[in-house]
Amino acid sequence: MKHLIITLCLTLFIGLTACKNDKQSVGDIKIVSPQEMQSLLKLDDVQLVDVRTPEEYKDGFIANAQNIDFKSPTFDEDIKKLDKAKPVIVYCKSGKRSAKSAQKLKEEGFTIIYDLEGGFIRWQHDSMEIETEE
Repeated sequence: MKHLIITLCLTLFIGLTACKNDKQSVGDIKIVSPQEMQSLLKLDDVQLVDVRTPEEYKDGFIANAQNIDFKSPTFDEDIKKLDKAKPVIVYCKSGKRSAKSAQKLKEEGFTIIYDLEGGFIRWQHDSMEIETEE
């Protein structure tokens, strides 16, 4: 009986520790690598949102991204124009603004939210394709 209790306690401890250290998801927001994001972009109806400033966007962006500036006073209204029923992928320069944006999307009722880990910097570092405005 004593061994059973010890085994159950260890199992519970390991399970809780694993959940606490899982950086791949934050509530309903899934953090994805550039490689995972590339696969997600092949899905139908995915909405890719670049939350950097228009100036940052001009210097390079991921294909098919729409620019909704997190720093804009109209950001909250602009994200409401997205379709809540479709998956949304957000990214910024390093991941800070996109994390805040993902949280706002969640609060607005979006259910399938992905956030690019490391942002555009990591996307470029991993030699993924980018586009620029001509």
